[in-house]
Amino acid sequence: MILYKLRLIAEVDPLSEIDIVELRTPPVPYYWESGRSDFRVGDRHPNRRNLGLYDLLLVERGALYIGENGVEWTLRKGDTLLLLPDGEHYSVQPCDQETVFYWIHFEHDYWQRGAHAAKPDGSLPSSMPFSNPYAIRIPKHFTLPNPVAFELCRQLLGLTVGDSFWEERSLFAKLLSLLEDGALGHSVPPAIRLAEKTAAYIQQHYQEEITNESLAEALHFHSTYIVRCMKQKYGMTPVHYLLEFRLERAKRLLLTTEWSVERIAEEVGFRYAPYFSTCFKRQAGLTPALFRKYYCRVGPE
Repeated sequence: MILYKLRLIAEVDPLSEIDIVELRTPPVPYYWESGRSDFRVGDRHPNRRNLGLYDLLLVERGALYIGENGVEWTLRKGDTLLLLPDGEHYSVQPCDQETVFYWIHFEHDYWQRGAHAAKPDGSLPSSMPFSNPYAIRIPKHFTLPNPVAFELCRQLLGLTVGDSFWEERSLFAKLLSLLEDGALGHSVPPAIRLAEKTAAYIQQHYQEEITNESLAEALHFHSTYIVRCMKQKYGMTPVHYLLEFRLERAKRLLLTTEWSVERIAEEVGFRYAPYFSTCFKRQAGLTPALFRKYYCRVGPE
């Protein structure tokens, strides 16, 4: 888990920022339980420390006064707040009006905060040969633009306990998707569109020589702006994205063909096989030859 600020480009306030909690996958967040709380005047949210689970709050009506690690919020109709597993959250003051809110507990493995986010240990091979990373970005505090999220919460609560495993996961995934989409607004910002266009171009031309300058010429944007957009969307520069995509393609070729390492290196866009092997080992923790041997055991042991 990474917590950072995302600068939103908006006509009203171009410098507005929202806190974003980033959950890198795999693994995907695991849904545990959910509920609805009806607070009367004078009721408080319980204080908790190091819960070990994310606690997502969605206020349907009223006002909920809550704090976490010294930061305080007043949650009103339509507001959401994501409380962190390692934090201490507490009631700031009693409710001064009848308040109804939903809460959802979920788990996500291998998380840390901020710049110290956990990274895979490249010295050991992964249990899965292919990585398919995606970062789920959820606003820390957000006001929902529509009430669809509350309907999803009601559907979650209406499921039969113990017999609705897949329905629970499906509704939970829709809720996270709704929050993620809401964090970036109803329409996709131009920066995100450019990042996606850049990624698509790289995937189509990964066998060719691609540089920041060639991307700028092909996409008709300044290279610095393209780099910034890619970092915002994918957390990496275009050159890094190209490298990762080439290495993922190489993994598949190692396991699905009998081609030599040299041929595979050339096939995925590397000019020099030794450099390819160095990059591959740095990312996968194994040389290409050992990777093939480890994941594709052929013949008698």
